[in-house]
This record gives sequence, structure tokens and C-alpha cells, in this order.
Amino acid sequence: MARHNRDGHGSDQRGFDYDLSYQPDWLRLVKVTRNLESGRQSTKTLFRNPAARREAAPGPRVRTRVVSAEQGIDFEITIADPRRIVRRVIVETLPGDGADGDVVSFSFDGGLPES
Repeated sequence: MARHNRDGHGSDQRGFDYDLSYQPDWLRLVKVTRNLESGRQSTKTLFRNPAARREAAPGPRVRTRVVSAEQGIDFEITIADPRRIVRRVIVETLPGDGADGDVVSFSFDGGLPES
């Protein structure tokens, strides 16, 4: 039986704080990617699930929420995956009003190994 979501926290390359709500038996880690002024990209692990292995099957529907009040980011993704074949989801955001064109990408990696 799937377990209830857990809460996690992290900060990105620029020191912005994030709160996460995640399914503990699916989510392995979340990475955040930003474009640098030089034109290159910077990727940082925002959150890593403290569990090395899952305790139960994740269930057919997985929800993850990301909030950063400082940047005006608040979204939730829901994955309907009864066969458990999804391993990664990428979400691109425009924080705040998006006027500066500063795209922030989040990579949600699943596939937490069985116990």
C-alpha cells in the first residue's frame, strides 16, 4: 500500500529555498537547472530522498509539489503510472512574472530501488 507524502527542503545555486512534498517510495532525487550569464548551465541536486530503498510499492498515482515563495513558484505534478514505467519528469518554469526570461528546470528522478 502506498504511503503518504513526506516533506523535504532544499536550496538552489542562487540560494533560493524550496519546500517539497514527495512520495517517499518513488522519488529518488530532484535536480534544479539554471542558465548562467555566460550561456552555460548550472545543475544542482535540490533534494535527495533520505531513504536508500523503498518500503512499499509507490502506488499507481504519484504526486510531487514544489514551492519557493521567494520566486513565486508553486506547482504540483501528478503521474498516473500504474505499470511503474516512468523514471524521470522534467518541468520548466518561469519564476515570478517571467519578465526576465530566467527559466528554471526541475528534473524529478524516480525509480527508488526495492527493499
